[in-house]
Amino acid sequence: MTSEETWLWIAGAAVLGVVVLLVWVVIKKGQPFTTGDVFRASRWSAGNRLFPTQVAITPTSVSHYTPQWFGRKDQSIHMAHVASVEIDTNLFFSNLLIETSGGSEPVRCHGHRKRDAIEMKRLINEFQTAYYRDKRV
Repeated sequence: MTSEETWLWIAGAAVLGVVVLLVWVVIKKGQPFTTGDVFRASRWSAGNRLFPTQVAITPTSVSHYTPQWFGRKDQSIHMAHVASVEIDTNLFFSNLLIETSGGSEPVRCHGHRKRDAIEMKRLINEFQTAYYRDKRV
């Protein structure tokens, strides 16, 4: 092998290493960010190709999580501050608008499967009903 061929092999290996690293980062950041009811937007929807948005719904809060190359964007709303949940179903995917009673910006989630959007709304309604039922006692 000549020195030129050696450098081509080294450059090819370096490029392959960078590509493998980037693919690993994209896969790792696309995994659920917490346990429980986590709904991930489809990678086929706009804006979710590399890092799909995720929504976690617990008995006490709704968390909207968007991974980024460096860091993440995370918004959490206590269940008592969820005012309404609106589902906009399109041909393939659904968009959710979760409005708060505190006057802050609503949470906008797009690109979820229709059945996931319906399940998210059902869980929020169920957890809110349980939350306010327990508060009356």
